[in-house]
Amino acid sequence: MIKPLQLALRAALLALIAAIALPCLAADSAVLRNGFSIRHERREIIGTVTRLYIDGDQSSFVDISTAEIDHFEAAPDLATPPSDIQPADGSTPHPYDLNHVIATASGTYKLDPDLVTSVIRAESGFNVRAVSPKGAQGLMQLMPQTASQLGVHNAFDPQANVEAGTRYLRELLERYDFDLIKALAAYNAGPQRIDQYGGVPPYHETKAYVARIVRDFNKKKLAARKTTSPAITSHPLVKKTSAAALPQTQAKATITPSAINPPTE
Repeated sequence: MIKPLQLALRAALLALIAAIALPCLAADSAVLRNGFSIRHERREIIGTVTRLYIDGDQSSFVDISTAEIDHFEAAPDLATPPSDIQPADGSTPHPYDLNHVIATASGTYKLDPDLVTSVIRAESGFNVRAVSPKGAQGLMQLMPQTASQLGVHNAFDPQANVEAGTRYLRELLERYDFDLIKALAAYNAGPQRIDQYGGVPPYHETKAYVARIVRDFNKKKLAARKTTSPAITSHPLVKKTSAAALPQTQAKATITPSAINPPTE
């Protein structure tokens, strides 16, 4: 006769297997043992790895060793950016226009506002109060040390956060000769890791992060092209400016996310 405890253990094991093996019906986050999380629309078990599909159409995915996954949890809704922020002192929240904040910062640092928007979506899901397990804060998830170096006193102030994050992204693009992949990977894992590995580090979460941003950015560009002339074949990622100011280098917007998916383990 099977004891009640054995039945309970079997039921718990089956529930765990189902949670990992079956596709999720809504966006979830896979929380890894190292503290990082990966947002995904669907997942499935393939041998010893769990494949996380970044988008619903399954065109972009990342394979993670199942043993590296601590648990799954519901991901925040990315559909609508918040319209106001509650100040730290508890006073009445003041409204802000995130599109205007992004446009202003992007104009200052000569970046495509769609790129900045895609980074914000991947970093915080437009959650002004987002805090990562490692302590990154706000819309563009600034680490306290980075925020301090950029002169940000309140990382939860959307204008200050986006302005500083955009400036930092511009600095990374310049540092890596406007290589978007390296710049985004450095934003996620830190420039020291890019220098250490001579490129994108072999971290699953970093590769998934870069793929997610590139795909989201490309979707915006493709949608824009459909409403304009079909002769448009590329969009300047980094806008031109005067020779006395910032470099005039341009980068092609379209990059295939699958090119940076990690190999199946």
